[in-house]
Amino acid sequence: MDIFDRINETQGGPLGQYRKQAHGYFMYPKIEGEIAPYMMFNGKKVLTWTFNNYLGLANDPEVRKTDAEAAKKWGLAYPMGARMMSGHTSLHEKLEKELAEFEKKEDAFLFNFGYQGMVSTIDALMTRHDVIVYDSEAHACIMDGVRLHMGHRITYPHNDIEKCDKALARATKLCQESGGGILLITEGVYGMTGGLGKLDDICKLKEKYKFRILIDDAHGFGVMGEHGRGTSEHFGVMDKVDLYFGAFAKSMAAIGGFVAGPSNIIDFLRYNLRSQIYAKSLPMAFVEGCLKRLELIRNGDARRAHLREIAGALQGGLRKLGFEIGPAEACVTPVFIKGTVPEATNILIDLRENYHIFCSVVVYPVVPKGVIMFRLICTAAHQMEHVEYTLKAFAEIKKKVEAGVYKTDGSKIKDMSIN
Repeated sequence: MDIFDRINETQGGPLGQYRKQAHGYFMYPKIEGEIAPYMMFNGKKVLTWTFNNYLGLANDPEVRKTDAEAAKKWGLAYPMGARMMSGHTSLHEKLEKELAEFEKKEDAFLFNFGYQGMVSTIDALMTRHDVIVYDSEAHACIMDGVRLHMGHRITYPHNDIEKCDKALARATKLCQESGGGILLITEGVYGMTGGLGKLDDICKLKEKYKFRILIDDAHGFGVMGEHGRGTSEHFGVMDKVDLYFGAFAKSMAAIGGFVAGPSNIIDFLRYNLRSQIYAKSLPMAFVEGCLKRLELIRNGDARRAHLREIAGALQGGLRKLGFEIGPAEACVTPVFIKGTVPEATNILIDLRENYHIFCSVVVYPVVPKGVIMFRLICTAAHQMEHVEYTLKAFAEIKKKVEAGVYKTDGSKIKDMSIN
C-alpha cells in the first residue's frame, strides 16, 4: 500500500484523531503577548499556568537586554555549521566550563537541542553488548534513545526500587555473558507529575551492582537543590551521578542543553554525538544569553525561595480542597479528576472561558481511562494573588464536578454556574 494512502485511511494516531475538533484550542493553541502570568488566548486575558518558565527568566530585564545585544552583535546565523567542522567558539567553551563547575563535574558538552542531545547521548554511550535499565515513565527523548539501542533494554515500574534492584540483577547476569556494561537512566523531576525520581535509593544500589547512572534533570536543573544544581544536589548524591543532563528550555527559558561528567567520557561524547556532529551549532546569541541565565541561576536563591513558596501554596491549597495531585514536589502540579474525555473538554472550556485560567489537560492514552489530569506549572513570576484566585476557581470546579454539571452538552458551559 502507498504510504500516503495508509496514512489517509488512519484516524491520525492517538492524538491526531482529535485534530479536527481540537486544533487551535485544545492542541496547538495560540497564547499571545509578553511571557507573563497574564497573556492573551482566544481574545481574552488569561492567567497562565502552562509555561516551563520556572525562574521567571523569560522576560527578566537583564536577560532580555543580553539577548537583544547578543542578537545585534552576532545575528542568529553565527557560528555556521556543526561544532566539529566550523561551529566552535571560545564562548561555547566558556559556557561548557561554567556548567561543569556549577554541576561539580570535570567537563560538559553543549547541545543545540536538549531532546536530540539525550537521544544521541544514549546512542553514543551504548554498544549492542551493553544493557539499559530505565524507569517506565521516562520522557519521550529517553524512550527514543533507548529504541536505538541494539542490545538488551530492561524497564522497571516507575520509582519501584525493589523492581529496579531485580532489573539490575538481571542486567548484571546478561553482562556477565556479553561482556558489556549497564547504564541506568532516570529522571530527576518527572515533568508530567512533578514527582521526583528516587535518586538516593538508586545510588545506594551502586553498593550492590556495578552500573553507571545517567540522570535527565531537565525539570530539576536550576530549580532543585539548595543552590539550583538539580535533583542530585537535592538528594545529596551529586558525586554518585555519573552523567548529568540538563536542558535550557525550563529554568533558563531558552533553547539547548548539556551533559556533564568525567572529562574523558565527555571528550568521547564530543566526538561521537551524531546529533551534534551532523547538525548546526547552538547560535552565539543563545550561548551568550545562556551565560547570563546561568549567572542569574547561580545567584537565584531568592527566586527559588519564591518559587517554592508559590508551589507549596498551590499544592497545599489543592490538597486541602480534596484534590488528588499525586507526589508533586517540584514546580509541576497535576490535578487528577475522575471523568471522561467529553467532561475534560467541558471543564477546560469552563476554566478558559469563564474563569480565564489557562492550563493544560491530559487524557487517555497518556493517563488511564476515566482519569482527567490538569497540569499547572508554577513559576517565580507568579504571585500569591494568582494562587488564591486559582484555588477559588478550582473549588468551584470541584462543586460542579460533584454536581454532574460537566456531563451535559458542552455548548452550555459558558452559561453554567453553581449557587
